[in-house]
Amino acid sequence: MAFRERRRKPCNTWVWRVVLLLLLVVCKTAAYGEVRTQQQQQQRHKNAYATMMYMGTPRDYEFYVAIRVLLRSLSRLHVEADLVVIASMDVPLHWVQTMEQEDGAKVIRVQNVNNPYKNQPNFDRRFKLTLNKLYAWNLVDYERVVMLDADNLFLRKADELFQCGQFCAVFINPCIFHTGLFVLKPSEVVFKDMLYQLDIGKDNPDGADQGFIGGYFPDLLDKPMFSPPSNGTKLDGSYRLPLGYQMDASYYYLRLRWNVPCGPNSVITFPGAPWLKPWYWWSWPVLPLGIQWHEQRLQTLGYAAEMPMVIIQAVVYLGIIALTRLARPNISKLCYRRTEKNISFVQAGLKVLAIWSILAAYILPFFIIPCTLHPVLGWGLYLLGVFALGSIAINVFMLPTLPVMTPWLGIFGVLLVMAFPWYPDGVVRALSVFGYAFCFAPILWVSMVRVMSGLQVSLEREAFYPRLGESTPPSGFNKLY
Repeated sequence: MAFRERRRKPCNTWVWRVVLLLLLVVCKTAAYGEVRTQQQQQQRHKNAYATMMYMGTPRDYEFYVAIRVLLRSLSRLHVEADLVVIASMDVPLHWVQTMEQEDGAKVIRVQNVNNPYKNQPNFDRRFKLTLNKLYAWNLVDYERVVMLDADNLFLRKADELFQCGQFCAVFINPCIFHTGLFVLKPSEVVFKDMLYQLDIGKDNPDGADQGFIGGYFPDLLDKPMFSPPSNGTKLDGSYRLPLGYQMDASYYYLRLRWNVPCGPNSVITFPGAPWLKPWYWWSWPVLPLGIQWHEQRLQTLGYAAEMPMVIIQAVVYLGIIALTRLARPNISKLCYRRTEKNISFVQAGLKVLAIWSILAAYILPFFIIPCTLHPVLGWGLYLLGVFALGSIAINVFMLPTLPVMTPWLGIFGVLLVMAFPWYPDGVVRALSVFGYAFCFAPILWVSMVRVMSGLQVSLEREAFYPRLGESTPPSGFNKLY
């Protein structure tokens, strides 16, 4: 017994030593991780690319995804600058942590700048918090800051912008520079003066950052064009940036290629309608450049966040198709019973129901697909959803399949026409889409007429809704009934 006890003690001692060693390793690893996180959040470069993020719009998540893709694309270009996100205090904490830990950004939390122009006529409410962009002048730890909107698409590294002066911007409009990308020298004096100008109600035609900053630097149009010095020195003063640093996507759609003579073709911007931003799945092939943004997302962020919803919707749609095919033609008999009274009223109501069910089949899938999905997956899921929900209307109302699905074929066809990659210019592309629509319109009209006539025949058919009290189903019904 004594021998066994003596053997147990060394054994227990070794077990405790191993446990303590593991705990020590875990603690050191955690401490190293904290130090590394703190080092990552510290300033690493003397210049910065900055963007802003705030809450309160219906598209907060979409802009969050766009900002992450912007950060990842800049990291992929190996820019020699910090990545800074000016985030309002109400941005979710897990979004902030994701941008810091996974995207390598330095997130600076700020209070929203009060917009004194929010009650002026014709003010667009989605620009209420865009004056948070003024916080870029308060990043005084940096020598130069390139301030960016989330819808910028970088084609190449553009670190030479940090050689520009106190303020530099691009005139994508002949008389008004664009605040989607501009270079600034941070200054606490300028920042405080801007806040003072807001307090005294400085004139601002649009009530947003565009109008305010444009009014704050009214003489930029008369400044010289920026050309980076070959020795890498920083310039003083204000400069106009070449158009290649802020290429409006609408220029591309005319020629389907870039033809910007001044400056390197570095950055694409998408200043158009908010629902046609490049991160939406329906942006391509409607807008040819949308696929370039999604290519950058595919190479950087990926689509793992949207895939569970895509799989669920696809499984549901395939299940609907299988069930409707299996139960045909019994679905209609299970849903309707004929009455002798008010038969015309019932038929009119069923016609309206059939038409609305077909319309719902084409509309509903569009709104339940994740907005930031890749266009190929988005359009594929949409067409699958339309076919699945359309099959319900086809089987319930005993309609001919081809006329109901003719718009489906038309949508698929116009997508192919728009996605055709070998158009010489945008005019030919637009004429091709118009010609396709012109040729397809009579086919669509004929299909609508056939749907209405087929619906009338189905409603008058005895098998569609048998008389009450009948116990024997008409011939042709399968065993499932």
